[in-house]
Amino acid sequence: MSPKVKILFLCTGNSCRSQMAEAWAKELRSDAVEAWSGGVAPKGLDPLAVKVMAEIRIDMSGQVSKHVNTLLDIPFDYVITLCGHAQETCPFFPGKTKRIHQGFDDPSTLAERALSEEETLEHYRRIRDEIRGFVEKLPDNILE
Repeated sequence: MSPKVKILFLCTGNSCRSQMAEAWAKELRSDAVEAWSGGVAPKGLDPLAVKVMAEIRIDMSGQVSKHVNTLLDIPFDYVITLCGHAQETCPFFPGKTKRIHQGFDDPSTLAERALSEEETLEHYRRIRDEIRGFVEKLPDNILE
């Protein structure tokens, strides 16, 4: 059996996209992936992200928003940035760590223009499902 691939999902606030990716990886790919999430400027869990994940029976309410600097001693195989700001400000990881960018829209930014709570949730659901599509193919879709 091959060792699990260690992946850090990195976003700016570690509040939504990276948290969803970590939760999806633990739910769908725990056989092949050890997942963490972090942020370059963590700001706590986004309650709407927690809500849309709960809709599909994944409880991420116990996850914690973490600064990437607290994770620098973990020997990650991959750091996957999920937003442009994280891609630009990602710290250096020593050793064999490979950096990959897989951007997703920020649902909280999209929700600023929403005219209803349902429209807001639709933005979050779309991003949740897009992240699922990426995560369920891990690690094959990132291996070189």
